[in-house]
Amino acid sequence: MQANTEHLYDTPAPENLKKFQNFLKRVDKRVILKQLPDLHEAAFEKIDCLDCARCCKNYSPRFKMPDIKRISKYMGMKETAFIDQYLSMDEEGDYVSKTRPCPFLGNDNACGIYDHRPTDCQRFPYTDEDVFFKRIPITMKNAEFCPIVHDVMNALIAK
Repeated sequence: MQANTEHLYDTPAPENLKKFQNFLKRVDKRVILKQLPDLHEAAFEKIDCLDCARCCKNYSPRFKMPDIKRISKYMGMKETAFIDQYLSMDEEGDYVSKTRPCPFLGNDNACGIYDHRPTDCQRFPYTDEDVFFKRIPITMKNAEFCPIVHDVMNALIAK
């Protein structure tokens, strides 16, 4: 019998986000860094990204040149054709997807280029690395929509 995980996909309340942001600012980073891998794994055991895919539906990763080379080769396209068809440059000078949801997201929420996906996608949601507390604005943005981040946040605060 599978547990009901529907509540895990709810958007966290703004007061919970503020509480967590304050927590991240004052916590011992070395202690958190040691806890993150286990909390990350536990969250991924409870939450199935294929049930959510909010990241792919609403945001774009950065496509760095190694990503562009790898993906375009996999797709049998020239890099320039890949860029022209799928990417645009954002205000920070990074290549991002032209469309939302991601053009590689299938109707089943699976990634059509999963084994070749951008490094940002491979690392997302950064809940097992120091980006989690070193780049608090990114963590807070991700916490607004990603149930994995929200679960790790709650587990850290509970400890």
